[in-house]
Amino acid sequence: MRGVLYLFVATLLAAMGWIASKVVVQSMAGEMFIASRFILASLILVPFCYKSLLKLSAKQVLSACGVGVFLGLALQVWIYAVSISDGLSEGAFIMSLAMIIAPLTAWLLFQVKPNRAFWIALPVSVSGMMLMSLTNGWKMESSQLLFLLASALLSVHFVMNKRISGNLKPLVSICLQLFVVGLVGLLYTLYTEPDAVQFSNQLMVWFVVSTVAATSVRYLLQTMGQYKVSMETAALLMILEPVWTLLLSISVLGETLEPQKLLGGGVIFLSLITYIKLSRRYAKAELAKMELAKSA
Repeated sequence: MRGVLYLFVATLLAAMGWIASKVVVQSMAGEMFIASRFILASLILVPFCYKSLLKLSAKQVLSACGVGVFLGLALQVWIYAVSISDGLSEGAFIMSLAMIIAPLTAWLLFQVKPNRAFWIALPVSVSGMMLMSLTNGWKMESSQLLFLLASALLSVHFVMNKRISGNLKPLVSICLQLFVVGLVGLLYTLYTEPDAVQFSNQLMVWFVVSTVAATSVRYLLQTMGQYKVSMETAALLMILEPVWTLLLSISVLGETLEPQKLLGGGVIFLSLITYIKLSRRYAKAELAKMELAKSA
């Protein structure tokens, strides 16, 4: 239950990160926000894993940093989409599609064929995406396309991160990757030369919330939670993030969501549950077949 509680709180903090990010980018360029937020967040995590960091080989550091580049690219696209979007909740549901896109990404990159659960959940998620985005006819908004692109990049990060997960401790990997995300943002900041920051008390409060609570503490709790519960339980809990984002965006930002978009978000949520549940069932069935074959 402690692992479940960690993940539950992590989803709430992640949703808070959406709200904080929307507020901060109104006074600070998105690339500057990503750079400062993630570099500081990684430094906050260093005291928890510095001994393990010092023991890493050059190959391990390069592999974690390489994966972090994909996360950095995904978050650069994401923060720009946040800055131009009128509604955060639909963006959160679109971003959650990364879990559905990931099997297709693994198939394209490593020829790992998706299971049957993917092919069942895919048309459901596409239907939800259509309901959410095509309220004005057959035309998607720029922010929706960017959220979808960020989701695809995030799926690449998921797949690559899983490939290196056996060689690195989760917290060490996360610390390095968050630092690389910040470096990607810093390089982009130097290239774009954004406008000066409009400092205010509100900006500082939300920046601290996004950096400490929604990044450092969130990833620390998420890592601890994933260590204590099964992968299926973790996945089910983590899809609560868009639900919390919807509720917070309505209560804090006064966002209104059209019934069709709300229905689309519900369909996407259903596709994620379907995918996780069926994947678990098929995995158990496959394991049972292997055990039967061994006994024979």
